[in-house]
Amino acid sequence: MDSTIMLVDDEPVMLDIVQALLEEFGYQYFVAVQHSPETITTMEVSNPDVMLLDLDMPELDGYQVLEQVRKHEKFGHLPVIILTSADDAASKLKALELGATDFLSKPVDPSELGLRVRNTLSAKAYRDQLAFYDSLTGLPNRTLFLDRLFWSMENAKRTETKLVLLDIGLDRFRKIYDTLGMSAGDSMLQDVAQRIQKVIRSSDLVSHGQGRKSLENVARISGEEFSVVLCSVTQLEKASMVCKRIIEELEQALEYQGKEYYLSAGIGMAVFPEDAEDVEALVKFAGAAREHAKRLGAGKFLYYSSEMNAQALTVINLETELKNAFKNDEFELFYQPKVDSQTGTAVGVESLIRWNHPLRGIVSPSEFISIAENTGLIVPIGKWVLAQACAEISRLNTMGHHHLKVSVNVAPAQFADKGFKESVIHALSTSHINPQNLVLEITESTLMGDIDRLVDQMNEIIALGVSFSLDDFGTGYSSLSYLKRFPIRELKIDRSFLINIATENEDRSIVQAIISLAHSLKQHVVAEGVEEKEQLAFLQAHGCDVIQGYYFSKPLPLDKLIAYLSTENI
Repeated sequence: MDSTIMLVDDEPVMLDIVQALLEEFGYQYFVAVQHSPETITTMEVSNPDVMLLDLDMPELDGYQVLEQVRKHEKFGHLPVIILTSADDAASKLKALELGATDFLSKPVDPSELGLRVRNTLSAKAYRDQLAFYDSLTGLPNRTLFLDRLFWSMENAKRTETKLVLLDIGLDRFRKIYDTLGMSAGDSMLQDVAQRIQKVIRSSDLVSHGQGRKSLENVARISGEEFSVVLCSVTQLEKASMVCKRIIEELEQALEYQGKEYYLSAGIGMAVFPEDAEDVEALVKFAGAAREHAKRLGAGKFLYYSSEMNAQALTVINLETELKNAFKNDEFELFYQPKVDSQTGTAVGVESLIRWNHPLRGIVSPSEFISIAENTGLIVPIGKWVLAQACAEISRLNTMGHHHLKVSVNVAPAQFADKGFKESVIHALSTSHINPQNLVLEITESTLMGDIDRLVDQMNEIIALGVSFSLDDFGTGYSSLSYLKRFPIRELKIDRSFLINIATENEDRSIVQAIISLAHSLKQHVVAEGVEEKEQLAFLQAHGCDVIQGYYFSKPLPLDKLIAYLSTENI
């Protein structure tokens, strides 16, 4: 009974009678048009679900109105029920040829009116559900959403109001499907859709002027991407508040099969007409803002700016070049020594990928790793790094550095890939290195998901002789339960805790606590980002096992690493 019914008749009494009869059947939303030339304009604003149209009207008769409706870009398939006192076959045939859906004779029989409207709306709802709605969440799909966005922008243009498009992207959601399976992912997407709708339903911004239609402006655009249109926005701060509420709602724990999981999202916003005046550009700019927000970290929302568009173009070009780089063998590994804090001996190295760009020279991974993750290239690149690092450490082992370990960074998507274990086995078998000399560095985000399954996966790889290191400890979801449950052999203190360690008591206390905690769990501790003598002295005094940073060496290509190893001293 939420459908909007449009009544077109030049007789006010007839309009009142038909509306009163339909109200008896529970319908609540009506748009009455007494002057037929206003039909199309009114239709574009009100977006009706069905039209009841009189044939005998001055100015424009029903046939002419029907012909305009059928030629309309959006409403060409709108159900139109003809109300007429004419009972001749010629009149009905002409209306049918113009696209009439059904007929009702005047005077109207109340029961017949209710049944015909109900049946017409039911048929339309079924067709719309198949063509324009997402089968998983029940939200409008991309096709319907873009159509509604277009007409919302047209209405904003007429009323001289602002419209804000929100592009909502879930962070790392593909990992849910990869680790927990399709059923879990589908269930969580349904929950996400309901949470977004809950925020929109309760928002002060959309409760005025949009009413029940506000929920129709929420859509699922693709796998983990949702969009929202906020109409008649008078203050952009209110749109920001909606984004904040959405992010807070999505960060609440999701429950699946008795376990809790946590998601985060990034939101980009583009404003009509300031940022763009056509659908394609507005969608593109909101997407650029979303990508920029996600690069800033979890739970961010941003308005679009022209600088973002320039950055987006750069990213697109870089994606193409990155694909060619992998094909053209443009990657190289550098190595940063990991030094025993007491003896000054290099006990290991961390492999760090570099891109030898044909025009730009050496490109830092900070510029391209996120792109590789977003495009899926991170898995084949990670596989190449693993094999190359093992091959090159094997060369160093044969040169006398038998106990030198190599640490290889493993991205969450790479770890979740079904072929990851096989890639480790292949790297070990082709390089012939001692498996104990291979350390796989993972971050805390890799450990989100089904803990039992992740522990089993790690133990299968540990059975090969390989060990795991937890990188960037303290910057993510750090907790004692993580350290106790996961088979971690090495803990790396993030460099952010070391910057002010010589002067800040709070940072000193945190580092001391991490070292003590790790040692109590029989884990080695590595401090990365060490650059100053005072940092080194503090870490040595408090039992940190291994030091990594520019104090000893910057990342080196293989030939310079060989030279370093021959002259190292503390």
